[in-house]
Amino acid sequence: MFVSDFRKEFYEVVQSQRVLLFVASDVDALCACKILQALFQCDHVQYTLVPVSGWQELETAFLEHKEQFRYFVLINCGANVDLLDILQPDEEAVFFVCDTHRPVNVVNVYNDTQIKLLIKQDDDLEVPAYEDIFRDEEEDEEHSGNESDEGSEPSEKRTRLEEEIAERTLKRRQRREWEARRRDILFDYEQYEYHGTSAAMVMFDLAWLMSKDLSDMLWWAIVGLTDQWVQDKITQVKYVTDVGVLQRHVSRHGHRHEDEEHALSVDCARISFEYDLRLALYQHWSLHDSLCNTCYTAARFKLWSLHGQKRLQEFLADVGLPLKQVKQKFQSMDVSLKENLREMIEESANKFGMKDMRVQTFSVHFGFKHKFLASDVVFATMSLMESPEDGSGTDSFTQALDSLSRGNLDKLYRGLELAKQQLRATQQIIASCLCTNLVVSQGPFLYCSLTEGTPDMVLFSKPASLSLLSRHLLKSFVCSTKNRRCKLLPLVMAAPLSVEQGTVTMVGIPPETDSSDRKNFFGRAFEKAAEGTNSRALHNHFDLSVMELKAEDRSKFLDALVTLLS
Repeated sequence: MFVSDFRKEFYEVVQSQRVLLFVASDVDALCACKILQALFQCDHVQYTLVPVSGWQELETAFLEHKEQFRYFVLINCGANVDLLDILQPDEEAVFFVCDTHRPVNVVNVYNDTQIKLLIKQDDDLEVPAYEDIFRDEEEDEEHSGNESDEGSEPSEKRTRLEEEIAERTLKRRQRREWEARRRDILFDYEQYEYHGTSAAMVMFDLAWLMSKDLSDMLWWAIVGLTDQWVQDKITQVKYVTDVGVLQRHVSRHGHRHEDEEHALSVDCARISFEYDLRLALYQHWSLHDSLCNTCYTAARFKLWSLHGQKRLQEFLADVGLPLKQVKQKFQSMDVSLKENLREMIEESANKFGMKDMRVQTFSVHFGFKHKFLASDVVFATMSLMESPEDGSGTDSFTQALDSLSRGNLDKLYRGLELAKQQLRATQQIIASCLCTNLVVSQGPFLYCSLTEGTPDMVLFSKPASLSLLSRHLLKSFVCSTKNRRCKLLPLVMAAPLSVEQGTVTMVGIPPETDSSDRKNFFGRAFEKAAEGTNSRALHNHFDLSVMELKAEDRSKFLDALVTLLS
């Protein structure tokens, strides 16, 4: 059931209880978790935090802890499946689900007692009506009892029996029609997977309602939204709308701090709205490295070709930036060059066909020295969370969570270095895929398979980084191909997962078009193709369009997928 009053029906309920938090492994979920942790610390709420990266971990963690808790909060997991069916909890257990995954499972929507959905109602949810999906069994059994009267004439009995048979036949036909209609309605509703309002923004709204919204919480909400934009989970229209909402909060916080003495203290956090360059980590890198390793510019210039490298040199000459300046750290560039840099780059980018070189975003100053753009923090946190160096998933999760606190800037800077490594590796893999024609058309979709020996493949063993690589590859392919039909196709990417177990990760990416609504149909298609061919597949990830598959089942799975989507 949807919670209408978050404060009364959620926060005040858990305030005096012990709560278990299940948090998914994505940056938006981490930000929502930080906001909720800060609220819980304000009110001395006891809680236990358990990171979960997939359904198996969620089930295991729930079985381990279910005896000690009655209230469970799930962040960015649990809304798009029948939660009670998966977890099989006791009747007293109550689940508060704050999840961006859509569509929301209908059983979760219409369960009034155990499932409480912390989801914005103004999102375009389009949930089917209760009577179209559920039907009371009593209705069907009502007329099944035999009402024959012992004392009545045989002819009357016969007539009544005929009427009853006719009525039952009609009932059965109506039920069959209703079931067919229900199947169609559910298919239309569940066909596409997409994302709603950021979980961090939902949690920030709760803090604001209770007048407990601190600058740090606002910054985490901004990072949560930016994560959705970086990962292409929401449309540009949705992003701009939500930026507008957060911009109002930023100016409100700005006014609030103007009168306070600590507004310019060493420890302050100042957030400001920016219309900044769409270049990854450029303020912590050299401008040249950022241009070469940002997907947007690398794809538009086609930097994997010699012609593309030449175009980049022409672009820099047009901006009027000497190579010596461009190749040194951004912080060390001449101040005179940096003054109008954004305007100069935007002007030249327009000439080179890059109309969206600047985007609406936010930056934060910690004290006087440290300045970060929201996208910098997203890349750093994501790299820390998906880093193969930190051993167990829980360690990586803790490192990433800590990096969001302003007291742990050393961890954030380490994340930025990891992010640079990841962005470089992404562009190298994209270049090798495009130069060796690894992206092939299968008819209804494009397909690319990465082999075991691919350099830096270990950096893309986790789903979020692999999905981002796949999106960037599709964008670059669309810019490089001359085939108009291929430009409109979605992409399926296969990457080695475990050599010992002989498994691969399959990722489905929706088509890359300007009008794209970011809706992904691969989740249901993967499910059907795996079922139809008895492929050994595991749907363990919260995003349904990511799946693990046995390598030897791959060819029959792909054949089924081609047939299904043709």
